[in-house]
Amino acid sequence: MKIQPLGDRVLVKPLAAEEKTAGGIIIPDTAKEKPLKGLVMAVGKGIDDKALTVKVDDTVLYGKYVGTEVNLDGIDYLIMQESEILAII
Repeated sequence: MKIQPLGDRVLVKPLAAEEKTAGGIIIPDTAKEKPLKGLVMAVGKGIDDKALTVKVDDTVLYGKYVGTEVNLDGIDYLIMQESEILAII
């Protein structure tokens, strides 16, 4: 896959949702929430010569309703602006 986000956009691969709770209860597929953590796969060049803070292979936290979902080569990704990323972990 070769994709280059433009400007301040970032391509993120969402990480898998939790399979069980801390107490050991298995969560059924119908009750799983959309993951809010992902792996940065590609970053844009920035805007006005300001480089982006996030880098490829960073694990990031983002909001529940951010980004645009895209499917590339059968894999789901999110494209979002860097400002929609809440934290690098």
